[in-house]
Amino acid sequence: MRGVSVVGSRLREARERIGISQKQLGIKAGLDPSVASPRINQYETGKHVPDIQTARRLAEVLAVPAPYLHAEDDMLAAWILAYTQASPSMRKKITRTVTVD
Repeated sequence: MRGVSVVGSRLREARERIGISQKQLGIKAGLDPSVASPRINQYETGKHVPDIQTARRLAEVLAVPAPYLHAEDDMLAAWILAYTQASPSMRKKITRTVTVD
């Protein structure tokens, strides 16, 4: 049996965080309403992985950056979210701190 993919885990986590159903997510991301819920369920359970374009649309609806969905490390995923939520001045500070010369 396949395990849940990292994309599936992140999708479920982000979807639950904003409190929408699988069907609502699928419809908002442009999926046909008749397949929206089963398709999102298949993504979340790891049966299928969304293609890049679909993942981008899902991320947009979920208000997360697309790389967050693919981050295999939980700490990296948290950093991606924190960085995108930071002010522009904080982003500059972070970038200067981690930039390698």
